Amino acid sequence: MNRTTSKGGLNADAVKMPSVSVIIPAFNEAGYILETLDRLGAAEQHFKAIAPAPVQILVVDNASTDRTAEFAQSAGATVVHEAEHNIARVRNAGAAIALHDVLVFLDADTLVPPELLLRIARAMRDPTCVGGAVDCLHQPSSLLVRAYLKFWRVLGLIGGMAQGACQFCRRSVFQELGGYDETWYMGEDVDFYWRLKRLARQRRLRTSFIRELQVIPSPRRWDRWPLRRTLIWTSPLLTFALRHRRSAWAGWYREPPR
Repeated sequence: MNRTTSKGGLNADAVKMPSVSVIIPAFNEAGYILETLDRLGAAEQHFKAIAPAPVQILVVDNASTDRTAEFAQSAGATVVHEAEHNIARVRNAGAAIALHDVLVFLDADTLVPPELLLRIARAMRDPTCVGGAVDCLHQPSSLLVRAYLKFWRVLGLIGGMAQGACQFCRRSVFQELGGYDETWYMGEDVDFYWRLKRLARQRRLRTSFIRELQVIPSPRRWDRWPLRRTLIWTSPLLTFALRHRRSAWAGWYREPPR
């Protein structure tokens, strides 16, 4: 743990750390949101113990029919509402009211390590860093599916892709990019990361892909779906071909999480 002090005796992290807004899109996540927020709360406490910069936690309730919003409020999160089932629009709705320097986008069923916010803030206090993403660890019960997802993870790293389970960006840069593309009903996270990296190259800046920490998304779909469905609906070619078709992703948006 780095507690380097400046000449004035202040913690260097405390002097330089940016403030953070965490945006969590959530549709019928009552079964997962409390654990996600509990882990995020531990990360917030760890961050503030070292560098007491402000942290805002926003849950964007996407017209849930369960107790997602109630549970999020009980855990201390600020809850806002977006009725349209479009994940890019939901992410953008949270970003529109975010207060702080750095925007962190976290999926509602994803568990984070205690060091997450501190590690992101350390990356973003470098003015040459425009944003980035955190590595994901998928843990489905099937060893075959686990190996398949690991294969795509490796290809993604080689190809410079990063999924939206946990992405982050400087707020000014997010606004310049126009946020997530609301014409994409799936794959909007990969598209955003590509545009973020392209902007960084054009400006001779950089992005930060954090590999020493991993977030853990829920394996619920992979454990519930037959292998054939997993292979079809995780194909990047299919995602790209159908990215603008709302009807193609009705099951993804409407299936009740378990």
